Amino acid sequence: MRLAVNATRMELMRLRRRLAIARRGHKLLKDKQQELMRRLLKLVEEIREHRQRVQEETRSVLTRFALARNSYPGEFLREAVMKPTRQVEIAVSTQTIMNIRVPVFTKKVSGTLRCYGFATTSGELDIALLRMEKLLDSLLVLAEKEKAVEILATELERTRRRVNALEFVLIPALEDAVRVITFRLAEAERQELTRLMRIKEIVRGEETRG
Repeated sequence: MRLAVNATRMELMRLRRRLAIARRGHKLLKDKQQELMRRLLKLVEEIREHRQRVQEETRSVLTRFALARNSYPGEFLREAVMKPTRQVEIAVSTQTIMNIRVPVFTKKVSGTLRCYGFATTSGELDIALLRMEKLLDSLLVLAEKEKAVEILATELERTRRRVNALEFVLIPALEDAVRVITFRLAEAERQELTRLMRIKEIVRGEETRG
């Protein structure tokens, strides 16, 4: 990209200021890009470990439900969980990571966990429901982290494009414009100096003849 500029000293000063700002902006964005990448890699590792825990907790819950189902006839288990009195709502707030808003999920629980009699159910059902509630907490944490990764990855891509635009387009164009104006001004100064020297020679020649 070549900038259309006027070869004047004012234009040269303006372009030099703009070039300095572009270089500072490039450095700041480059630092931001590197920090975003570091945060992303850390979150990805946390997600990998947390997803493994969620899978283990899910297997544990399913195992407990299977044990509960085998302990009593299936209709007793279905009747026990048909009328839940436990209500869960998810509230969404935000926190900032490097001035980027990411969601925070908070569980709001009301009602009782057990809504069935103890005569027709086993303790395995109690354990299964307790572990399911714990699983929900883990799922919320996992959802937070995965959404944060999505948002940070989008911001990283946006930052990368801005860094590349500055590094490979704007800064080279400004540097080229500064070189062109500097060359033209220097050439104009040489021409002016040559003209003045020529005038001085003419004046001296006139004085000598006078």
